Amino acid sequence: MIADRVRAAYRRITRADRPEIWITLRPEEDVLAEAATIDPALPLAGLLAAVKGNIDVAGLPTTAGAPSFAYSPAADATAVARLRAAGALVLGTTNLDQFATGLVGTRSPYGAVRNAFDAERISGGSSSGSAVAVALDLVDLALGTDTAGSGRVPAALNGIVGVKPTRGLIPTTGVVPACRSLDCVTVFARDLRLARRTAELLSGPDGVDPLAREFVAAPSTGVVRLAVPAPEHLDGLADGWADAFRAAVERFRAAGAQIVEVDVAPLLEAASLLYDGAFVAERTLAVGAHLRAHAELIGSTLDPTVASIVLGGERFTAVDAFRDRRRLDELGAAGRAALAGVTALLTPTTTGHPTLAQVAADPVGANARMGRWTNFANLLDLASLAVPAGAVDGLPFGVMLTGPAFSDRTLAALAQLFADPPIDLFVVGAHLSGHPLNHQLVSAGGSCLGPAGTTPDYRLYALDTVPPKPGLLRHPDGASITGEVWRLPAAGFGVFVAGLPQPMTIGAVTLSDGRTVRGFLAEPIATRDATDITSHGSWPAALAAGNALTDGDARVDGEARVDGEARVDGGARVDGGALADGDARAAGDALADG
Repeated sequence: MIADRVRAAYRRITRADRPEIWITLRPEEDVLAEAATIDPALPLAGLLAAVKGNIDVAGLPTTAGAPSFAYSPAADATAVARLRAAGALVLGTTNLDQFATGLVGTRSPYGAVRNAFDAERISGGSSSGSAVAVALDLVDLALGTDTAGSGRVPAALNGIVGVKPTRGLIPTTGVVPACRSLDCVTVFARDLRLARRTAELLSGPDGVDPLAREFVAAPSTGVVRLAVPAPEHLDGLADGWADAFRAAVERFRAAGAQIVEVDVAPLLEAASLLYDGAFVAERTLAVGAHLRAHAELIGSTLDPTVASIVLGGERFTAVDAFRDRRRLDELGAAGRAALAGVTALLTPTTTGHPTLAQVAADPVGANARMGRWTNFANLLDLASLAVPAGAVDGLPFGVMLTGPAFSDRTLAALAQLFADPPIDLFVVGAHLSGHPLNHQLVSAGGSCLGPAGTTPDYRLYALDTVPPKPGLLRHPDGASITGEVWRLPAAGFGVFVAGLPQPMTIGAVTLSDGRTVRGFLAEPIATRDATDITSHGSWPAALAAGNALTDGDARVDGEARVDGEARVDGGARVDGGALADGDARAAGDALADG
């Protein structure tokens, strides 16, 4: 029952003892009353949500992290209204770097939000409370905002997913602006599918936000080519992070992506314009008047670092703004040229994970380093997605996929490929192309990568099964056995293996080219009275020798075709229109280079 989920969430909140996460937490009885009205057929029915404190939630004060700024909104922000209409229950508003100005999560009179994994380290900001609420399993999902990286940096530092949509896809009606022309509403979740499904449900113009846009489907990207920064641009990563990033790159490569090193200098220069150029004046426009009117509070409830950044925008002129706009246009053109022909840019999400003490000692410098890979995205109208990519010294490490405007679904399909990498399976018998059980691999989403052979230490036996199958066993007095390698999506592989009958098993098989993949093996007891057919070198050859071909047209060669159509070649393909709401899929089931 939804009510049980609500009660359990409030128990977790009490046990977590992280009061700095919340600015306003709704009374449990109010949420229970709302829960009783939820239609269980709604797409987010009963899921629990948190909302960043600069986004309007009717009935709760909107503070943007500053008590002096607080007001009582008459209505939900568009994103919150859509979240509730989909069946989600909002538990409260969360802490943030004041006025959404920061990437550290410490610039708040409501307290520094501590990291979900290490209370001595920062959570990342500005959407700090939302990210930590998700990471600690206090809520299922949360809304944040992102101007410089606030929907991605805290995701990376807390081991969750952060979706930063294309600018304008989710209206910002009811959001306190940081830089109005750049701001995005973002979604945090522990699961990529839930994060993307929520982003889709919140998207679409609302007739109020003049910057809101309809989604424009991106064309199919064809072969997946991922750009990665040239090595010199990766300098300055925290200890162990460069190795973690290389491992992520290799994971994408193993999934079939082609990797291309690019010069990202234009993007990094564009990033510097966000705080070092006239664009910061848009922050002054948003909340500068409030800071001036309450100057006596700077140093107490108004954060001095935030105030200095926001009020620093007053020094810029209109000439400065147009000059920086022209320079941004030039850098955008150079960046697009550098990324021409690639599906997305893959980078670390941020550069390191400082402690609370390190940020206190150097608040501006530490913050600037956090945004190295995020600051340019909204300036250049790019979509971006942050996903977990393992851990370094017990703390989360994350990577980010960034692509052109409206590449949101393509990025999600790529991220799903990374989260659930496909599995290569060596087959030798009835599952070969053209043989009786091959349809099972095709139904599981498999694609044939072509012929392959084992190292010369396997033996093959004809088993007494229906239909006839061979059994492969490792043996010191063996030979090389020829078969095929098939690539299956992780979910399809799981379903396939779950239905595998005895005496067949799946184990590690070493191929002649040095790869070790999963492969069909047989329980040793099943081969005890079976005919040894090792000398034939393959199951089709053994069948031919016994004049027992089940399909006279079946061929096992380098031209193997899956389901009569999809010829496998040297590149993974991702459908740029693939929905990433739980059904994101690679076109051709991620046809990949063998």
